[in-house]
Amino acid sequence: MSNVFRDREILATAQSKGALSTLGAYLRLSGPGWLQSAITLGGGSLAGALYLGMAGGYSLLWVQLVAIICGVIMLSAISYITLSTGKRPYAAMNEYINPVLGTAWVTATILANMIFILPQFSLAYDALETNLLPGKVDGSQESQLIVSGIILVLALGVVLLSLKPGWMSKLFDALLKLIVAAVVICFVAAVVQLFLQNKISWDVFKGFIPDLSNWGKPSPTIESLMVSGDVSGASRSFWESQIVGFKQEKMIASLATAVGINMTFLLPYSMLSRGWDKTFRGLARWDLITGMAIPFVIVTSCIVITTAYGFHGKADEKMLSADPAEIAQSGFYGTVAGYVEKRLQQDGDAERLAEFKVDFDPEANRTEAQQEELDAKIADAAAAKKVYLSGLIAEMPADERKIAVALAKPNGGQLAKSLEPLLGADRANLVFGIGTLGMAFSTIIILMLINGFALGEIFNDYNNPFWRIVGAVSAGAVGFCWVFLWAGASKTYLAIVASTFAVLLLPIAYFAFLLMMNNRALMGDEKPTGFRMTVWNVLMVLSLGIVSFFAYTSLVKKIADEGTGQMVLGGVITFGLLMLIGFSAKQTRIKA
Repeated sequence: MSNVFRDREILATAQSKGALSTLGAYLRLSGPGWLQSAITLGGGSLAGALYLGMAGGYSLLWVQLVAIICGVIMLSAISYITLSTGKRPYAAMNEYINPVLGTAWVTATILANMIFILPQFSLAYDALETNLLPGKVDGSQESQLIVSGIILVLALGVVLLSLKPGWMSKLFDALLKLIVAAVVICFVAAVVQLFLQNKISWDVFKGFIPDLSNWGKPSPTIESLMVSGDVSGASRSFWESQIVGFKQEKMIASLATAVGINMTFLLPYSMLSRGWDKTFRGLARWDLITGMAIPFVIVTSCIVITTAYGFHGKADEKMLSADPAEIAQSGFYGTVAGYVEKRLQQDGDAERLAEFKVDFDPEANRTEAQQEELDAKIADAAAAKKVYLSGLIAEMPADERKIAVALAKPNGGQLAKSLEPLLGADRANLVFGIGTLGMAFSTIIILMLINGFALGEIFNDYNNPFWRIVGAVSAGAVGFCWVFLWAGASKTYLAIVASTFAVLLLPIAYFAFLLMMNNRALMGDEKPTGFRMTVWNVLMVLSLGIVSFFAYTSLVKKIADEGTGQMVLGGVITFGLLMLIGFSAKQTRIKA
């Protein structure tokens, strides 16, 4: 008996015995939801939660919750469409909705896989270097390449397990569940310890209540620091604008990374690859909630809580020191100095900074002695600039420095160090190291898996192991090259491209799912009617509206950017025109 027939029989037998037996069958047969969990609990979610905790404290706990609810609604919709019709979503979108939407969907999925896998390798390496194997993993390029090669081989081995039916596929499911469980346990352990030692109270959970006033103002903690007598009006105005803009940007990013464009592609194809049909629709919804939504909310909430406890509205002793040399040694010096420099430039008081700039021709030929002399000048200028900026920071009131630190992102070492009094140094490093490594590694696996599905769909042979392997290897190979690609100007450019595509195409994908759900030609007799259709439409339109608001806000900011605005605007206009042509061509074909 094949796996799908056996699973269908298990499900039917359990449903005939009642709710408890059905629950047991759901637990036994779950899988695609855990795939979603393995990708959504990645570097993007970790970074988003860290930033939310730093900039907004406990008051922004609701952001990740709202984001995942919108995602579950839309993923439930595409799973319902796929399982009800048995059609591959990419082909169905091209045939019944708009071929431009379908092409953009699969293209954006592959692009997202190729770009978002880069920071996952970087995050995995940082966890080893900072938390788990400090000293043994030394940060050299050779070390980075060796570790990345090992991660790539292990990830590819896990992906290959998923291609084999039977016990190997079950082992793949079990491994993913163990990785997700380890991530959840690690971050929950830190929060439980905070509660047990009365460092935080149950009041923090008030942050799960959505408060839209958070959008346009700083958190209550930051506001209280701003109104203190030590922070001047001009300083207060500058920091408020920076905090609000920073917080809005991170709220948008959190929404985009909770359920990314590539996740909307993974779910239906992972279900089709298992042979699921409309019999499994209830299991699909259960799987999404228990396998993806609950672990995501738990982990990201714990990260927000621990970050808020350790850093929100606070600064380390070195940053609060009166000694400029000690300030320069703070882990948050780079962030604070960067904003101090930005303020000098905005206030038109940047002449002093020009003294620390060394002019030189980067393409000029120099002797070894000339190059050494130039390097020495640059190093001396950088040191002098650091002395100057740290001196300015030393003149800032303590409250103002605490506000500035809210704009930073703590790394794994700083986050672990903040909880050393609770967990001990070794245990804190172990908890955050394992949790972070698990998040990165599981995401690498799933991005490789998605790339295989997407490549196979482009060649109209999505279930062929050959394309699955080629897609996985190509994504993994790009990720391996993070050492060269995820740095400097290339990192900034790739991040802009990826974030623009993700923010723009997510609401477009949601819009396509809404059209598909209401398309009688596609859904046939399986199209919901009456009250059920009303509920589906209300939930989907609400999710689409929330995502579209954040997307619009993000795009307005990107278009206003002097450096990349024209590129972003040109891309949006071009895509809009192509989409209109696609709809027009479809209507012409229908009339014909």
